[in-house]
Amino acid sequence: MAVADNQPHQNRVEREFAVYVERFGDFLRRTTSCPEGRPTAWPAEEVEAEFNALACDLFRLQYAAVTPYRHFCDARGASPDRVEHWHQIPAMPTAAFKEWELSSLPLASRPRVFLSSGTTQRLPSRHFHNAETLAIYEASLLPWFRCHLLPEDLAGPRNASRRWPFLFLLPPPDRCQTSSLVHMADAVRQHFGTPDSAFVSDRQPDGSWCLSQGRLLSELERSAERATPVVLFGTAFAFVELVDCLAARQRSVRLPHGSRLMETGGYKGRSRVLSRSELFAAISTGLGLSPSHMVSEYGMSELSSQAYDHVAGDPTPLAERCFRFPPWARAAIVDPETGLEAAAGAVGLIQICDLANVRSVMAVQTEDLGLRLEAGFQLRGRAAWTEPRGCSLQQALP
Repeated sequence: MAVADNQPHQNRVEREFAVYVERFGDFLRRTTSCPEGRPTAWPAEEVEAEFNALACDLFRLQYAAVTPYRHFCDARGASPDRVEHWHQIPAMPTAAFKEWELSSLPLASRPRVFLSSGTTQRLPSRHFHNAETLAIYEASLLPWFRCHLLPEDLAGPRNASRRWPFLFLLPPPDRCQTSSLVHMADAVRQHFGTPDSAFVSDRQPDGSWCLSQGRLLSELERSAERATPVVLFGTAFAFVELVDCLAARQRSVRLPHGSRLMETGGYKGRSRVLSRSELFAAISTGLGLSPSHMVSEYGMSELSSQAYDHVAGDPTPLAERCFRFPPWARAAIVDPETGLEAAAGAVGLIQICDLANVRSVMAVQTEDLGLRLEAGFQLRGRAAWTEPRGCSLQQALP
């Protein structure tokens, strides 16, 4: 009887989320109708006003439907009738995704879960998904990825059929279904990749993953023989393994002009640690890629949108690059002592408000430090009290 009594409420919640999804989808389509997602039809103040309205409406839905988040907000004196701007929406720490099920999806409607890559001594964060939220995730990631990694495609017809060969320095998706990064890569492959795009990591006896070095070298050499540019996609520690492999074998490959790569994640003890300039220099030596065609991505399992620091082919030096989220997400740099937004040029904790996080929590407090800049932010490592983090994929194993 209790289930039957609750059905009208559940139906109303689902209808309200459906209305939000439709509004969000319209906002996303309009703000990705031009290169780099910079809207031309709307003045900037109108984009901000629409973002704020969507954020406040989604906060109202999540406050009502995600019980642990509602308790968190109540403890901070924040409720929908008091919040008028997205800056006022309480940001849930990523650690909370380890402890609570932060989802408005019914238990029977959570066929997928993305797990974070925390250490083996701690529980991973969990971000639950169904078919609809995965569709939103992909609608968010694909246009922003295209803008930054495949900007040439924007000069042609909308949704042009051009395909790129990809090499993913990651395990195949059917062997790693709880990794948001692997899911992202597979979505990119399906939408932009050629049929021979490949995942080139193997599972080791201890359960970890590492590059299938022989296969990867063969794929790289085959790419070098073709005139078509190739796109490499992987974690920082995987690229270190790649350049170390080339150096150990005293080999180098010259990839076709216009080839590029996307690197993401940290090291988390999986390899020797290189600064980004050192890593990119080693990649240039080993593969003949220009740093102008190397792009860094910032994302996490708790989010549905990603930030990039560069557009492939742009000559901006490494030191001047900064991360930007798409128009449907915002990053704020906050003072860890006061919780207030840090001054321009100051370092603080990165908070993210992601409108694509529809059925979990859109406002997320990361454990990463960022330098606040006018155009975006630069990463400054992890807060001293947090565990190491990187896309290790160790926790993504079944």
